[in-house]
Amino acid sequence: MGSICHGNGQKLGSGREGKPIPTELRNEEAALRHEIDLEDENTAVPRTHIDDEYANASEKDPKILITTSRDPSAPLTQFAKELRFVFPNAQQMNRGGQVISEIIETCRAHDFTDVILINEHRGVPVALTISHLPFGPTAYFQLLNVVTRHDIKDKKAMGTMPQAYPHLILNNFTTKLGERTANILKHLFPVPKPDTKRIITFANQSDYISFRHHVYEKQGGPKSIELKEIGPRFELRLYKIKLGTVDQDEAQIEWVLIFV
Repeated sequence: MGSICHGNGQKLGSGREGKPIPTELRNEEAALRHEIDLEDENTAVPRTHIDDEYANASEKDPKILITTSRDPSAPLTQFAKELRFVFPNAQQMNRGGQVISEIIETCRAHDFTDVILINEHRGVPVALTISHLPFGPTAYFQLLNVVTRHDIKDKKAMGTMPQAYPHLILNNFTTKLGERTANILKHLFPVPKPDTKRIITFANQSDYISFRHHVYEKQGGPKSIELKEIGPRFELRLYKIKLGTVDQDEAQIEWVLIFV
């Protein structure tokens, strides 16, 4: 099974936002970057399989399959449909009687980069799993406070669902675990064009990740911008990362949260 890194005491972010970096740390970082720039094949630090999982991710846009647990309720089906528009190049599949291993194998054969699986409890979405293909990793999140576009009260502010690739904001993922989590999330999105007006935000606070989806419009002067939420919105809480795909029960656990 290998070693397990438990989650007690580990955080996604430092919890100290907005403070300047001490001078000695800035100097140390500059020296470290200089050393990295001077690396060659003989002096580079040996890298692990973790470094290689997304090594070629930038060569092509993500291709994502979104599916649910069996016999999904109407609210879960609605949420899955909305996520299909959140992630560019995503497709939604009605799972039917298919088992997870069959879905993963089909996705590998058709060059999907990720599978997102959504689960529910009594009609409420409660879990979201992201499995990177072809070999992992798989991140397991608790899903909380889901508000679909249909349920957002201000219909006028909601706007239409844009298709442009979004700008991505990842806030307060400053620890090693945070960087790992941010890496998994950011590779679900292709590189946007500079002029796109769509924004996806993952903001970490106390290890709860708030997801928000906005568009912006310029109003009047060049510094006047109106931000409109178009939904959906929800929170995520990471509770496990394993090195394989979601169907591989024997895959090594990289990190797990201990609930106390």
